[in-house]
Amino acid sequence: MLLQGKTVVVSGVGAGLGHRIAETVVRDGGRAVLGARTEANLAKSAAEIDPEGTRTAYRVTDITDEAQCEALAALATERFGGIDAVVHVAAWDSYFGGLEDADFATWQGVLDVNLLGTLRMTRACLPALKERGGSVVLIGTQSAIAAPSQVRQAAYAASKGALTSAMYSLAHELGPHRIRVNTVLPGWMWGPPVQAYVQFAAQTERVPEAEVLARLTERMALPELATDGDVAEAAAFLASDRARAITGQSLLVNAGELMR
Repeated sequence: MLLQGKTVVVSGVGAGLGHRIAETVVRDGGRAVLGARTEANLAKSAAEIDPEGTRTAYRVTDITDEAQCEALAALATERFGGIDAVVHVAAWDSYFGGLEDADFATWQGVLDVNLLGTLRMTRACLPALKERGGSVVLIGTQSAIAAPSQVRQAAYAASKGALTSAMYSLAHELGPHRIRVNTVLPGWMWGPPVQAYVQFAAQTERVPEAEVLARLTERMALPELATDGDVAEAAAFLASDRARAITGQSLLVNAGELMR
């Protein structure tokens, strides 16, 4: 299996992408160590993924708190003997708007979570990753390289763009330790957040949900949106030894909406 015997730390585990990634890790033979701010979400996810509780562990983790990041990394080493990969899903993606209406205090909060929080969590995992090499997988966004036409999320895009830029430096810095650093860039991804957007837009515009969804999919080369499961598969590949010679790369998972 793709992740047989691997221990993967997954931050930001809720009902959507984080859960899918943790589920994929366990399905592919690995052990998943889950972190998020809400214990109920962690417990629910772990119970669904691993009913016997032998291949998952979790701890409440706010990635803006360095001590909590260190505690999650410590849980992985204490429970499973080390860390082979960390996948960063935790993010603040619910703040909308552009420059003219920007609340820069909120922008700072978004940056603290999406950029600095991810770096905190990565640094907390470094001692374990250095022992045997491994993988850091950043979850970015297509919005970091191309402005979306449907919504404005300038702060989110800027924070994820900064994270993608940081990836290049991290890949060089950590490469001598055989630690790879890559980014998955999802576009419109069918899962709870996009489902909620489609429902909201349909209600606001008084049109069928299918019409809103069609506006999104008509820009895709493939005739349907990528799903959170598709993004999870890409993250699992980059976390695995099959990607052993891949570092400093960004992989768009977007059904061909944007091609580079």
